[in-house]
Amino acid sequence: MQRLSTRQPEFAARFRALVEDTRDPDRGVSGQVSAILDRVRQEGFAAVAELTGRFDRVVIDAGSVEVNPAERAAAMALVPDDQRRALELAAERIRAFHRAQRPADGAHMDDAGVRAGWRWTAVDRAGLYVPGGRAAYPSSVLMNAIPAQVAGVDELVMVTPTPDGRLNPLAMLAAELSGVSRIFRIGGAQAIAALAYGTAPIPRCDMIVGPGNAWVAEAKRQLYGTVGIDMVAGPSEILVIADASARPDWIAADLLSQAEHDPVAQSILITDSPTLADAVAQWVERLLPRLQTQDTARESWEGYGAIIEVAELGEAIPLANALAAEHLELMLADPAPFFEGIRHAGSIFLGSHTPEPIGDYIGGPNHVLPTGRRARFSGGLGVHNFMKRTTWLEVGRTGFDALADATATLADAEGLSAHALAVRIRREA
Repeated sequence: MQRLSTRQPEFAARFRALVEDTRDPDRGVSGQVSAILDRVRQEGFAAVAELTGRFDRVVIDAGSVEVNPAERAAAMALVPDDQRRALELAAERIRAFHRAQRPADGAHMDDAGVRAGWRWTAVDRAGLYVPGGRAAYPSSVLMNAIPAQVAGVDELVMVTPTPDGRLNPLAMLAAELSGVSRIFRIGGAQAIAALAYGTAPIPRCDMIVGPGNAWVAEAKRQLYGTVGIDMVAGPSEILVIADASARPDWIAADLLSQAEHDPVAQSILITDSPTLADAVAQWVERLLPRLQTQDTARESWEGYGAIIEVAELGEAIPLANALAAEHLELMLADPAPFFEGIRHAGSIFLGSHTPEPIGDYIGGPNHVLPTGRRARFSGGLGVHNFMKRTTWLEVGRTGFDALADATATLADAEGLSAHALAVRIRREA
């Protein structure tokens, strides 16, 4: 874990190195992923079946790759009542938040009598990737599928690896609560390719969302353009800005809540209190042994964690904007002034009683957020990701007369004579 201070002569260089280390997935998998995509494109479902057998130890064919309704129902029946109620509450809150996001159509008429506007329409079919293993999170099913459902997507298709044939009961329930139509037991880059190209019985999708490992992230990156994607996501991040009013044990727990995700996740504290900084470092060590995920969290904290001391708390705002963290907690006596100064963050959590995990599960805003400093230019997943804005224009005779000469003049200036002709031929009518 790094300790930095803005009082250090070498601070600028050390902080720049911290910002530039985005810990993105290893791009060494690029060639392997490209080969998988080529196989699926050329061989179709046969390649998907062979790769699934090799990596997930599951034998599938065109008749068994889809999880049938009876299997889904049997898996959902295994979910304990308390978990079912919690997942239902989460789905209700996430849906309510995203309904308020749905964009509105619009139109206006200008002084020339020209009518113009825009309308929003959803994609026809969206594919949802749900990881197996460490990241088989039902909360991610809700966060990815519910915005698509609210947007009005006609069909939601989910793919999820089932190592040794095991289904995740909570993931099946989350799919049911969020309107997933079909589920296929495939994963990895081959599943992304199947969704992008369409490999019967797996239908071709217009949009693919959902987290995954380096192979999945690279497959999405390579297929962007063939299909829409949510984002290329990297390891989790949290930045906490805290003053002396904050409790060090709470801060330590919040830092570890992201460190436990991945050995290359990053947890950073910025504070103007050396006493708080020392106490947080001590509390991290006290809390680590209480975690089932201790090994992962410790590797993350020791390899990528940081505590930054600032001479005065106002220095934290430009530092936070440079870090552009996925999650930003403002554990301050008065977070409002700092909130106004933050321009770059995936999601912001205000006050000491707003720990990031509430946002992960049940707060309402989406937890699919930009990582790797990408919050400088992008935001989290929302309803708009599953919709397209189509503009429209109605000129009419009066508007045409007002705009025709200038249009033809500009077309001539660009050497596009057919453009000019398309206007002038109407003048001759």
